[in-house]
Formats: sequence, structure tokens, C-alpha cells
Amino acid sequence: MMLSNESLSAPTSSTTCFENGSYTVEKKSVPKSSSSDTPNPPLYIVYPTEKGTYPVILFLHGFSIPNTSYSSLFEFIASHGYIIVAPGQTLFGLFKGLFVASAIGDVDDAALTSNWINKNQGENLQRELPSDVSPDLENVALAGHSKGGKAAFALALGHAYTSLKFKALIGLDPVEGPNTANRIEPKILNYIPQNFNIPLPIALIGTGLGDDGRCGFFPPAAPWGCNHPFFFNECKPPVCYFVAKDFGHMDMVDDWLAWLSGMFVSKTGKGSYADMRRACGGIFVAFLKTYMFDDAEDLSTIVDSPSSVVPVKLNPVLWLQS
Repeated sequence: MMLSNESLSAPTSSTTCFENGSYTVEKKSVPKSSSSDTPNPPLYIVYPTEKGTYPVILFLHGFSIPNTSYSSLFEFIASHGYIIVAPGQTLFGLFKGLFVASAIGDVDDAALTSNWINKNQGENLQRELPSDVSPDLENVALAGHSKGGKAAFALALGHAYTSLKFKALIGLDPVEGPNTANRIEPKILNYIPQNFNIPLPIALIGTGLGDDGRCGFFPPAAPWGCNHPFFFNECKPPVCYFVAKDFGHMDMVDDWLAWLSGMFVSKTGKGSYADMRRACGGIFVAFLKTYMFDDAEDLSTIVDSPSSVVPVKLNPVLWLQS
């Protein structure tokens, strides 16, 4: 069944989702203090400054990736009228992640942050925003990259309790583990078509080079059997699936880290990192406009004419609605 193209109250006035939005953006880090119950410090919050009520995206970072390393992507999305909340990682959490092959702690931390957002009808998050900028807790999306993408799926599958109700789920090149024989807990892939019991619309953005190692020295960051096509295989409609064929697993983070990762860790594409971020950010915006605000015009255009509007090559481009 096709969705309506009539816009109800989408949070952006931009003519295209792949250009910067019309909102001015600010960002802040929220540290842990003795008088605060802030979870997973430092929280990184990016938000529009204009007076209004805006949908929220809870974004979970990848394995040992600083949450601030997504700042360019976050600022692009926030300029279209979204508040992004990205949990941080303590030094203890970093070392724990390096030596403990598990995502259970990541899922529990994500639940803590979601419950912090929802506490007292958004009181905690409102305290960190300007008085005339408010979170719309009726429209909250859950998203994550790499290991954080897996954690986002695990939270949506109920592997930790959250009182916050999500409207949509977005996986940005999610990864189940280092290989099929060593999938980390909680194991969520069962390799059964449409097996995920997730009552949410889902978007998956994969990379074409994520399952390539770096010069033979490092294993793939998103290995085959643990990467995006296998997540897509287990999703029920409605689900969208886009693959940036010519880009790598880290090519949507800020330039310095994308370059560093491309030198030493994961294969990187030859295209513009800025174009990759605009492609990912635009898909976020188009997908959320569709499933939060019943405005499917941008998403329909992407699916119908990807080569005409998207700044990078996408293949495949799929939208299973029912």
C-alpha cells in the first residue's frame, strides 16, 4: 500500500533532504556530575536553536568510536529539525569494549539513556536544551552505527527494558560481530527471513566496502555474514534498504576519523566523505518524514530516481511497504 504524499507537519522546510536544512544548530556535551543522573557521559546533544518542538533521534555510536566523531552528520540532520542524543563512553567503557566481546553492556546503556530521556515527560532532556526548544517524545527514532547499530536492533527486540516508545529504527551499517563463528552477545541474527519481531518501520543503510579488510592486515570492519544484507533479510516490512556501493564502513564519520580509519583500520571509498554524510543524513530525514509525518515525497523520489537526487551511488535501493 502506498503512503500519502501529503505533508502533515514535517519538521523541515528544505526543498531537498540532501541539502542543509533551514535550522541553525548548536551542540553540547553533558558530563557526569555529582548532582546529575546523566547516563553514559558525556552525552552529546545536537539540536536546532529556533523555538519549537522537535522529534528526537537516540543514536548509538560504533565500537570505540567517540560520539562527537559523528558531529558533521548530526549537524546536517539537526538542521532539518531533529534533536540528536548520542550516549558517550567512559574510559572504563572503552577498555571494557576492547577486551570484552559483548554488546550486552551497550544495550543496557542505551536503555538507560532512553529512560533518562523519557523520565518525567522529557524533563531531563529539556533541562539540557534552551527553554524554547522542546523534545517531541511522541516522535522518537532509535538509530546506531556498526556495533551501535546492532545494539539499536537488540534494544528494539527487547533485550533491555525501556519506557520510551520508538517510532522508527535506523541501522547505519550494523555489525553482528567479528565473524559468523564469533557473533557477540546478544546474538540477534538467526539467518531466517523476516525473523525480527520488531513492530517498527526500519531503514538500513549499508556500505559496499565494509566487508573488505584493510590491505590484508586488518579483518573487515563489517564482515560478510554479520553485515547489512543479513540484517535486511530478517526485517519485516515496512523496511527500506540502501547500499552505498563505493564507500566504506567509516566513511560517514567526521573527516579526520574517516581518513585515519582508512589509513589503518578499514577500507575507504574514493568519493567525498561529505557526500557520503549528506547521503546518509538525507536518507535519515526522508525516512523519518515518511514514518513520523506521513510525508513520503522525498523517500519516494529517492526510491524512484536515486541516481538523480542522491549524492552517492546507491545499489540496491529497496522499499518494502507490505
